[in-house]
Amino acid sequence: MVEPVYTPVIALAKAVFRGLGIKFHVTGVENVPRTGGAVMAINHVGYLDFTFAGLATQPAGRLVRFMAKKEVFDHPVSGPLMRGMKHIPVDRTGAAAESYKLAVDAVSRGEIVGVFPEATISQSYELKEFKTGAARMALQAGVPLLPCVIWGSQRIFTKGRPRDLTRGTDVRIVVGAPFTPAPGADPVQVTAELKARMQTLLEEALATYRGGPRSPGDDWWVPASRGGSAPTPEQAREIARRQTAERVAKRAAKRAAKSGDA
Repeated sequence: MVEPVYTPVIALAKAVFRGLGIKFHVTGVENVPRTGGAVMAINHVGYLDFTFAGLATQPAGRLVRFMAKKEVFDHPVSGPLMRGMKHIPVDRTGAAAESYKLAVDAVSRGEIVGVFPEATISQSYELKEFKTGAARMALQAGVPLLPCVIWGSQRIFTKGRPRDLTRGTDVRIVVGAPFTPAPGADPVQVTAELKARMQTLLEEALATYRGGPRSPGDDWWVPASRGGSAPTPEQAREIARRQTAERVAKRAAKRAAKSGDA
């Protein structure tokens, strides 16, 4: 599929990836539906996950419309691009219902919509608790869920770490078999099945990952359960809680400052 904004952006992204020497190891591309709507559920370990997941649909000639936070659409540079690529803004401050409706409408029209069920980056690099939105979308539109796992992107650009543009980083992408929830199924149970399938894909990605430490002790990106020094899921939850509290405090301070200037 060729689009005036999306197609050139993909070409530019691929050129950047080549320049960085990123080594992609992608399997399961045959699982991407060549026609019809689907909800692509992706794990979240780095800021570039949406770009890498989109590469997995290229062999099938499909584009993915990603759900992304509204702030990205408000940016003067990324905003026009996101709108031009027909991505879907998510307003976490209260207009989530409208975002959900836009996503359901898109999959009902035959689009693949990309969703991160964990909502935010997992700083343990293991699967966090899943939101039920992806399952509810698939159920309402009567389309399949398409599980996808990314591994290694955290080594390039992730939360709480400086960007590392070292050439030759390995990125593993695994696309699982799509599955269509039975009409009337419980979204909670469908979400549990989705997470179980994605956990299996994550285990496959970890077992077949071709990258290794760049130096002694370079294991911050490896889950604690695998012997790495990444935070445990419990520690990651506490880190995320503190970060959220800090953001809320900063926003409150900005509002107070603006009120004082008025």
